[in-house]
Amino acid sequence: MIWEIGYMGVAIALLVLVISALRILREYERGVIFMLGRFWKVKGPGLIVVIPGIQQMVRVDLRTVVMDVPSQDVISRDNVSVKVNAVVYFRVLDPEKAIIQVVNFYEATSQLAQTTLRAVLGKHELDEMLAERDKLNIDIQQSLDAQTDAWGIKVAMVEIKHVDIDPSMVRAIAQQAEAERTRRAKVIHAEGELQAAEKLLQAAQMLSRQPEAMQLRYLQTLGSIAGDKTSTIVFPVPIDLLGTLLGQVKKFADRAG
Repeated sequence: MIWEIGYMGVAIALLVLVISALRILREYERGVIFMLGRFWKVKGPGLIVVIPGIQQMVRVDLRTVVMDVPSQDVISRDNVSVKVNAVVYFRVLDPEKAIIQVVNFYEATSQLAQTTLRAVLGKHELDEMLAERDKLNIDIQQSLDAQTDAWGIKVAMVEIKHVDIDPSMVRAIAQQAEAERTRRAKVIHAEGELQAAEKLLQAAQMLSRQPEAMQLRYLQTLGSIAGDKTSTIVFPVPIDLLGTLLGQVKKFADRAG
C-alpha cells in the first residue's frame, strides 16, 4: 500500500512537471529561450516545451505597437519655442536582439523617440514644421529606425500630432500671412499692368505701321460713342484722316462727273 502511494506521488509529480514545462504561444508571440542563463533559441508559435529549472522563456509580442510621444519643448532653428507631440508605430523584428541588447525595448524606444523628435525638429524653422509635416515625419522615422535597428526594432511610421505655439506667436504668424497675401496681390496687379502695357505697345506699333488701321480704329471709336446721347463729346480728328477722306470724296466726284 505504501509503495502504491509512493508510485502515485511520483506520477503526480511527473505530471505536474510535464504540465509546467508546456507553453502555448499565440501566432503573434515568440519565446526567447535561455538555457542555464545562456541564449539558446527563439521558439513559437504553438506548443513548446521549456524544461523547468534549466530553461527560462521570455515572451515577445511581434504586433505593431502604437506609442504616444508626450509633448516636447522644441526650439526651432529660428529660435521659436513650440510644444510638439507625436505618435510612433513600431514592432519587434528580431526577438533575440530585443531581449538581449536592451533592458526594456519599449521604454528605450519611447525615450529615444522623445530625444529624436527634439533633435530633428530643432534643425528646422517654424514655417517648415507647419507646412512640411509629411517631410518631417519621414525624417524622424528614418532617424529613429536607424538607431533602433541594433535592438531588432522596426519603426514603421511617425506622425506629428500637434504643434502648439504661444498665442503671441500666433498673432505674429497671422500678421505675416496677411502681409504675404498683400504682397502677392500687389505682384499680381503689377504683372497685369506690365502685360497690358506690353499689349498696348504692340498695338501702337502695329497701328503706326498701318495708317489705314489707325483710321479704321478712329471710326470704330466714333461709332461706339455715338449711341450715348446724354453728353456732348469732342473727339479730335487727325489731319491725315481728313485728308484721306477728302481724297476719297474727290475721287468719287471725279468718277461721277
